[in-house]
Amino acid sequence: MSQLFIPEGYVPILNLYDTQRAIGTIKRLFADTLCASLDLHRVSAPLFLESSTGLNDDLSGVERKVSFGIRDTGSEAEVVQSLAKWKRQALKDYDFRVGKGLYTDMNAIRRDEELDNLHSIYVDQWDWEKVIRLEDRNVDYLKQVVNSIVTAVCATEMSMHALFPQLAKMPLHTSEVTFITSQELLDLYPDLSAKERENAFVKEHGTTFLMQIGGDLTNGEPHDNRAPDYDDWALNGDILFWNDTLQCSYELSSMGIRVSPESLDRQLTLAGCDERRELPFHKALLNGELPYTIGGGIGQSRLCMLLLGSAHIGEVQASVWDAETRKQCAKAGIPLL
Repeated sequence: MSQLFIPEGYVPILNLYDTQRAIGTIKRLFADTLCASLDLHRVSAPLFLESSTGLNDDLSGVERKVSFGIRDTGSEAEVVQSLAKWKRQALKDYDFRVGKGLYTDMNAIRRDEELDNLHSIYVDQWDWEKVIRLEDRNVDYLKQVVNSIVTAVCATEMSMHALFPQLAKMPLHTSEVTFITSQELLDLYPDLSAKERENAFVKEHGTTFLMQIGGDLTNGEPHDNRAPDYDDWALNGDILFWNDTLQCSYELSSMGIRVSPESLDRQLTLAGCDERRELPFHKALLNGELPYTIGGGIGQSRLCMLLLGSAHIGEVQASVWDAETRKQCAKAGIPLL
């Protein structure tokens, strides 16, 4: 059974019909605003990739991919877990110039996801990537892009309150971002778990960008696991909002400035993944053949949940849930699609 939290007295703000209208509106408004802010252009993206390319995202390295054999090619394919590496290759292949970027509607299956109010085996997100200069690989540039994304979220939220007056009972999120590193967060709350630290900080400070995720902290553990071959662990982070319905810190986006040849070399060794050096993508990156980029993923269902005050991700996407979860949600008046 998935882990389920039912907020006391929860009632969906919108009915099912209006929820579907609102989902479509959020996706259109936010995509348009994000593209205008970051100069992104939509491209088509794969649902699956050949295993031999090394382009599929390994996430934390332990998740099982959904794979299948292709009869006519004799090769093995994997359903994507995200497009973190594919996007960087695509920027080169499509000849994107500095300052320009792409985004795509990414759909993935993560079969080993631990199901709860926020997690589903079906993942839908805006995957985006942008070409930058070598001199843009710094914290100030990272913060500038984070502020642009948060501004797009808050602009979409304000538009939704105007279009659907029922949503006005929900407090608006602040567009002022508090920046903090994972080590600084540990120093503030040394006796709390990583998730408890996030909850405590975001509840007090509101919209937060938690930086530098992936490397070990002074307690000998990373704040959270990150694959070694897309984000530079010194120049990445998570965009966190306070979720009033669920009363918790809420990750909307994982993003960052991508690895350089030097940081990839270092992180592959730290993660014990040196065998990846022989994969085509990794060879090209280590040889300096791919552009410097920044990118990330922004959850589509996550954004809809946040802006509509939903208690469960199953209210805004169609997925698979165990029978007990469906039973409890039906009893609590939480309509799973």
